[in-house]
Amino acid sequence: MLLQKETTRRKFLLGSLLALPFSDMIVRGLTAAEAAEMAAPELLEYQPVFFSSDEWQFIMAACDRLIPAGGKGKAPGALETNVPIFIDQQMQGDMGDEIYLQGPFEPHAPATMGYQIPYRPQQIYKIGIRVINDWCQQQHQKLFHALTVEEKDAVLTQIQKNGIHFSDLGEDALQGSQFFSELLADTKHGYLSDPMYGGNKGMKAWIAIGFPGARASYTEWVKQHNVPYPLGPVSLLGQRA
Repeated sequence: MLLQKETTRRKFLLGSLLALPFSDMIVRGLTAAEAAEMAAPELLEYQPVFFSSDEWQFIMAACDRLIPAGGKGKAPGALETNVPIFIDQQMQGDMGDEIYLQGPFEPHAPATMGYQIPYRPQQIYKIGIRVINDWCQQQHQKLFHALTVEEKDAVLTQIQKNGIHFSDLGEDALQGSQFFSELLADTKHGYLSDPMYGGNKGMKAWIAIGFPGARASYTEWVKQHNVPYPLGPVSLLGQRA
């Protein structure tokens, strides 16, 4: 499945706007961050490249619970910042190619023994989602994404604490906590990444936490202690919020 091509006149014009200097953007009444947000894929219209339909619904539902909208200061959530798109685009690349996969592996070894999973991240997602959905079907007669909010939170907590035994469902090499760690780390990365990687749509997460992004110089602020930083974030592509 291929990523939908943005061929409409609106997307073309927004792409052109992103190439303009910041001052020109303001004259047109649209900041670069606003233009970037509008030009980014719409989450509900996005066609995943790596994940199947059921897997994609799991990713959407899980990310929504890991970083829900309306937190402290009404911060944006994972769905508002296109975190699932970030994860999908990371998985379709060569992520994990550098991982050593020549055994033997000891899944129950202490963390000091290093990476002990015979799978790349892509396989961890495929296997983990399948096992969890199978468990949800057995326990709730529904897939994970169809559970209530309370049920989703309970399932994720059980996965994190290895309360759901993957071995009972035919998977001996992967534990629930390992899958959860991978999912949580990627969700955080997508939330706080530069927008060029698919997540942090409109730099909303950076704005919420006051992160300045890729600004090149901070010398004038080095000695200004306990003074709020007044400038919005800048992305690696020069977009400004």
